[in-house]
Amino acid sequence: DRRMAGPLSARAVADLVGGRLVGPADVTVDSVAPLDRAGPTALSLFASARYADRFRASGAGLTLVAEDLAGLPGPASRVVVADPPRAMAAVVERLYPATPPAPGVDPTARLGRGVTLGDGVAIAPHAVLEDGVRLGDRVRVGAGAVLEAGAAVGPDSVVGPRVVIGAGTVVGARVTIKPGAVLGGTGFGYISDREGHRRIPHVGGCRIEDDVDIGANACIDRGSLDDTVIGAGTKIDNLVHVAHNVRIGRRCLLMAEVGVAGSTRIGDDVVLAGQSGVAGHLTVGDRVRAAAQTGIIGDVPAGTDVSGFPARPNREFLRSQAVLYRLAPLLRDLEAVVRKRDAHG
Repeated sequence: DRRMAGPLSARAVADLVGGRLVGPADVTVDSVAPLDRAGPTALSLFASARYADRFRASGAGLTLVAEDLAGLPGPASRVVVADPPRAMAAVVERLYPATPPAPGVDPTARLGRGVTLGDGVAIAPHAVLEDGVRLGDRVRVGAGAVLEAGAAVGPDSVVGPRVVIGAGTVVGARVTIKPGAVLGGTGFGYISDREGHRRIPHVGGCRIEDDVDIGANACIDRGSLDDTVIGAGTKIDNLVHVAHNVRIGRRCLLMAEVGVAGSTRIGDDVVLAGQSGVAGHLTVGDRVRAAAQTGIIGDVPAGTDVSGFPARPNREFLRSQAVLYRLAPLLRDLEAVVRKRDAHG
């Protein structure tokens, strides 16, 4: 929860972000807004020349402006910075500071035997902590969340409302889990024969390392025999599914509706854009970037940008698409020739 902390002067904004103040210094801002909707007490940002028209017409009281755009016409009071989005994030943190709930355990929460709570823990109504759950200092557990037996959550982590953390799942420090996510649930594993599909018991674990964010309604399955692991600093968007035994490296980005099938290994600093899919038992190397809706069905070497289905190096995919688009008019011309020939017998 974030609440307005009060106005900031243009000078205070410049000092906070290490920027260069240009224009009137007596401006104060108490909110943030995009260029086309910002009023005289709002802070906005101008980071791309494509928005030059909006910047020129903007009524923003103060604007964070990229170095190479500082000379363009627009609001008079501006703070020139190298990276306006990063600077905006810092100002928002100051304008809208987080207000964590008061520590304590709501009377409606249910705590099992042997539960261990660190200092400053806050547990919301109707949360359930089964036997042997361990919470580090300042952990926040949202309303209706369920932490199954033996789960552990590290200090300064946030478990959102209705989150389910499966038995024995280990969550590191400073992890944020948004509402409805399920960590350490049983994976989709079956042995199939003529009699049907028999579930394979999943006895592996699920480990979430430090500084990970997990989006709303994301599902990260526990391992069948091995552990499922999400590396430190990785950020996972809403509605992402990570299957059993997957290991994802550090500082990765998995965007909306990405799916990673079982036993795949993903390296460090990988980006999987929205609705990308990765088949099982593959290796995706460090620094791979996959465009939206990419279908990865084979190993991808480190440092490769891929797109399309099946995934191909990005330049190759774009060239093939361009060829396909040129085929349509060629086909029309060919059909016209055939019709003319047929008309003349």
